[in-house]
Amino acid sequence: MTQPDWLDDGSSRIPSAVYTDPAIYQRELDRIFYGPHWSYVGLEVEVPEAGCFKRTAIGERSVIMVRNRKGEINVLENRCAHRAMRFCQERTGKVKTFVCPYHQWNYNYDGKLLGVPFKNGVKGKGGMPEDFQLEDNGLNVLKCTVRNGVVFACFDHDVEPLEEYIGDDILSAFDRTFDGRKLTLLGYSRQRIPGNWKLMMENIKDPYHPGLLHTWFITFGLWRADNESRLKLDKHARHAAMISRRSASVTGNIEEGVTSFRSNMQLKEPLLLDIVHEDWWGDDTVCMTTIFPNVIFQQQVNSVSTRQIIPLGPDKFDFVWTHFGFEDDDEEMTERRLRQANLFGPAGFVSADDGEVIEFSQEGFEQDKDFSTMCELGGRDVGETDHMVTETLIRGMYRYWRKVMEA
Repeated sequence: MTQPDWLDDGSSRIPSAVYTDPAIYQRELDRIFYGPHWSYVGLEVEVPEAGCFKRTAIGERSVIMVRNRKGEINVLENRCAHRAMRFCQERTGKVKTFVCPYHQWNYNYDGKLLGVPFKNGVKGKGGMPEDFQLEDNGLNVLKCTVRNGVVFACFDHDVEPLEEYIGDDILSAFDRTFDGRKLTLLGYSRQRIPGNWKLMMENIKDPYHPGLLHTWFITFGLWRADNESRLKLDKHARHAAMISRRSASVTGNIEEGVTSFRSNMQLKEPLLLDIVHEDWWGDDTVCMTTIFPNVIFQQQVNSVSTRQIIPLGPDKFDFVWTHFGFEDDDEEMTERRLRQANLFGPAGFVSADDGEVIEFSQEGFEQDKDFSTMCELGGRDVGETDHMVTETLIRGMYRYWRKVMEA
């Protein structure tokens, strides 16, 4: 079994193999994505009626989120029980039943096999064995749970309850946005990033890079290292929340030599900074919540979205943004959320930077297999803080990763 060559027993120096080795990646799929970890699959609003479905993936296994006739959400593996075909090819839609085009095995919304062509043969010839039973040959049904409109699933039916998995401290950050109000779907952004899937988790657990990398953020005060902030962790340090308050005024940079600040940068469309405080924020203007292993819940002022990570190998992943609002939003707020969503996604004023630096980081890991990255800002330990000048959240994730991977 391949093991990365860690420099010590800690988690502040991560070896290149963690990002590049195919055997390590396969073990991640088996132990994390297909093991006892809840993965985000979507929002209830994406499947509003019986028969409405959304195709997505957990790890590299294709799954289907579908609403049944009782109004319940099921998550089914997109793999025919007959010859393993990924029968659903459409990204979203509405069906009466799921039919595999290869041999037309037919399933209902609960994954039960409804019919098999030529089951009884033709003119007394052929057919399935006498002991073949429809009820024994349905689709693989995942463990599924819904919390306040957000759907999670797991291949391991012995996984702990979602609330225990997330933990009280991070659950409070989750419930801050998803408080039971009905959601509305505003749209999607998708991109394929040539980097290891964990690099995106690291990126969102890195609270100080936005004030260095993102000119947009630091110039207009949305995310700066001197903003009032706090970082929260669950007891395993696998999940985290970065919470911040936008500066009321921005008069200059916080430190000489930080080149991302542009005092002469102005907006030709000032509505991009048409920020309206919403009561559910409280005093905080930003909350970025990472639920290991595959989702980030984003609230950046009026823009709210989910960001789903779908790994495609050790060196690439799909990144899917689902932008949403709330049923009680008026037309102006909906337009505001859509405008501010231009900060994010593949060509976002901010997020385009992240995709590029992840690609360049992956190239560096491939370039030198003996390299170990350094995550020692703020020390080498793991814990919550009341500031952003730290890499503690990244260290926390890798401390947990090493335990799960026995690395």
